[in-house]
Amino acid sequence: MIQIATARAMTVADYMAAANGHYYATRDPLGAAGDFTTAPEISQMFGELVGVWIADLWLRAGSPAFAYVELGPGRGTLAADALRAMARFGCTPAGVHLVETSPALRAAQLARLPGAVHHDDMASVPDDAPAIIIANEFFDALPVHQYVRAAGGWRERMVERQQGRLVAVPGEVPADAAIAPALGGSPPGTIVETAPVAAAVMQGCAFRLARCGGAMLVIDYGYSGPAAGDTLQAVKAHRFADPFADPGEVDLTAHVDFTALAAACGGAVRVAGPVGQGRWLRQLGIDARLTALAAAAPDRTADFAAQRDRLVEADAMGALFKVMAVSAPHWPDPEGFGAGGEAA
Repeated sequence: MIQIATARAMTVADYMAAANGHYYATRDPLGAAGDFTTAPEISQMFGELVGVWIADLWLRAGSPAFAYVELGPGRGTLAADALRAMARFGCTPAGVHLVETSPALRAAQLARLPGAVHHDDMASVPDDAPAIIIANEFFDALPVHQYVRAAGGWRERMVERQQGRLVAVPGEVPADAAIAPALGGSPPGTIVETAPVAAAVMQGCAFRLARCGGAMLVIDYGYSGPAAGDTLQAVKAHRFADPFADPGEVDLTAHVDFTALAAACGGAVRVAGPVGQGRWLRQLGIDARLTALAAAAPDRTADFAAQRDRLVEADAMGALFKVMAVSAPHWPDPEGFGAGGEAA
């Protein structure tokens, strides 16, 4: 556990950044032996359909040279599955660039993607060609500021130590200007979150795409704001935990406001979605892929079907997880966002 400075109170965002910085730098958190499992680790179908989405877009864009870029690529599983599927269509990127700071995860990624180039952030990723950028469960781990409606107006929530434990309390400085007008009149006790770091990352990617061409796919759990609610959560060993009890030893996340991400693009790119992950995967052909996998390995049919259901069904990941794409103005519209499929 890291020692969180408590000589003075710190914002929830600073707390989240410090705790997650230590957490990701010191472990591989994925899989049954870790703390959580992401969609690419559940089924190869997920990464393969991301690859199909990329190949389709690339073909309709005229098959240009491009870079594959992934933000927070986990163990590299999604990229490996996507690149394998892309290759079936002759879609081979000029380079594979992974934005990752964790030494443990970088090692896992290079084991699957030996030719990949690592970057601490997008600033060092070459911008001399179009890019297709993938961000699966990346934005949820970025720090959020939290504001609470107190008797005297809005105050930012701060983390401080009281009676030997860390707690979140209202700060003293008025923060009414940080609240969206639609939420300003919320009753006392209401909590509102903002994610300026996520907005800055999204804006940088959007401006790059507008300048160089390409597209970006964002997949995460979240909502279309503005909306109120405390979504900060901690996970340890696949169970929810107290976000303030063991800093640096639990995975801290918050739900993603897709409306805010779209607004951060500033009109520089075209935005599609968000739509539910289940709807998007259906439109990309997950049921056809399930049929093909089951035909190739009949003894695993039940396993494949369970994987598909976990990714697609509304009571699993299909509705909570959303998919949004942004694309350069001169690139074609991405697949998966049409009127077909279910509303989830």
